Amino acid sequence: MNRTGNRFVLFSLAAFAVSTYGAGAADAEIAHLLKFVEDTQCRYERNGELHGGKEAAAHIRKKYAHFKDEIASAEDFIALSAMKSELSGKKYRVLCEGQAVQDSAQWLMDELKKYRQ
Repeated sequence: MNRTGNRFVLFSLAAFAVSTYGAGAADAEIAHLLKFVEDTQCRYERNGELHGGKEAAAHIRKKYAHFKDEIASAEDFIALSAMKSELSGKKYRVLCEGQAVQDSAQWLMDELKKYRQ
């Protein structure tokens, strides 16, 4: 194989390694966020109705399965699966005792930031 061919093979292997690592990291982050939602004592508001963590996580998992091919990062996961209703366009909100109501996306981004530290 010539030098150009060797470089191409090395570049391809490096790109594969980076993309594989990135996918693994994203999968771990998404799994963490789903567990975080499932275990929360906060209430999840979706289209004006309140849901517990387990019910909210189940709904988000369904949306994740639907959008999985479009999700390459935890941020994509939040934006496509856990931010707003596809039907009404209303943002999901989180109500935690003793705290101000917050958008689900911000709540999850805050947790993602903690997880990455």
